[in-house]
Amino acid sequence: MAETITVTQLNTRVRSILSESPAVKDIWVMGEISNLKKYPSGHYYFTLKDSGSEIRGVMFKPSRGRIDFEPQDNMKVSAFGRVDLYVERGSYQFIVETMQRSGVGDLYLAYEALKKKLEAEGLFDSSRKRKLPLYPKVIGVVTSPTGAVIHDIITTSGRLFPADILLYPAQVQGKGAAESIVKGIESLNKEGVDIIIVGRGGGSIEDLWAFNEEVVARAIASSEAPIISAVGHETDFTIADFVADVRAPTPTGAAELALRDRKEVNKHLDTDMIRLNKSLLRVLDRMHYRFRILDSKLDPKRAEQKVSMHSMRLDELYSRMNSALIGKAETSRRRFIKADSKMDTRIQRMLENSNKDLQRYSERLESINPMKVLDRGYALVTDYDGTALTSSRQVHIGKEINIILKDGKAEAKVKKVEMR
Repeated sequence: MAETITVTQLNTRVRSILSESPAVKDIWVMGEISNLKKYPSGHYYFTLKDSGSEIRGVMFKPSRGRIDFEPQDNMKVSAFGRVDLYVERGSYQFIVETMQRSGVGDLYLAYEALKKKLEAEGLFDSSRKRKLPLYPKVIGVVTSPTGAVIHDIITTSGRLFPADILLYPAQVQGKGAAESIVKGIESLNKEGVDIIIVGRGGGSIEDLWAFNEEVVARAIASSEAPIISAVGHETDFTIADFVADVRAPTPTGAAELALRDRKEVNKHLDTDMIRLNKSLLRVLDRMHYRFRILDSKLDPKRAEQKVSMHSMRLDELYSRMNSALIGKAETSRRRFIKADSKMDTRIQRMLENSNKDLQRYSERLESINPMKVLDRGYALVTDYDGTALTSSRQVHIGKEINIILKDGKAEAKVKKVEMR
């Protein structure tokens, strides 16, 4: 009859097999670092990869002192260490004891090569950059329909000058993402939008790579509508940023570049009305002055009649122009108020839904919070690096552990281990 064991027992056996196998310990592995994360504890977690595969890697603080350089994303290295299995998650990883640099990553080299090529063609020249229209009616957005980018753009446009937002739901990461972005740019151009915002949230160079593809760069360069690039965080730079007409540090910044502040627009309208009225008054004064000069040279009766007729004509023109300006200003104000009301309703609905989701998620998180049981006299035992210890097989005599209580923690050393 086949043996029945627990998942923990299975993972423990696999770990034992890996730790005893000479084929996966004390070996050098060549690869490229990506998704590097440095923790306050001094430990480094990253992915070590080549063109065909990848493995999770970790370098603990004591091993960090064995190297004389700072590991970085896209850096090629030769790493020395062993394969180990993390029992709790059932995932295996490469424990790095030391490493040597062996060059920059392939993606970075490809990025630099394409950047030099397109720059030599003039695609980055400021002379070919197009100005953004002052009052766009329709703004196209190429991004994921479920990410924070479109939400930030809609929210920002709601408090600025009103405009219609037309979303092309694109794939922004992984295989086929570059083609999806190109199709989005082409489709929005066919719709005749005034501005296109192309963007996504932050990530590693692999996550953002679609925006470093040549097809995307050329689609941006050939777009009829001016394009704002809002890719990644403020410190991330992609090929799309260099080719685009304007680069925004964030999606919110992209919306602020595309739209004017309605308060500023109203202020400028009021200022222009005052200036136009003053200009009209100055013209009237000059015309009346000329009429008075002509009056002194012409026959008194005829001159008086002509002056009266011209004065009436001027008064009529002034009245019509003043009415037209006031009417136009009022129409603009009504449009702002109507659009503002619609946008406020949409934003309020979005906020209400978001608040409901947040409340639901908060309640779920609170219900599974492991720290709640500490109030009832229980304690949480962890390894020195914060890993929760759930089995006696994870500890041995002399091992240093942390005991977390409801109001603090204690450090202890194991004196005895009993297994059940």
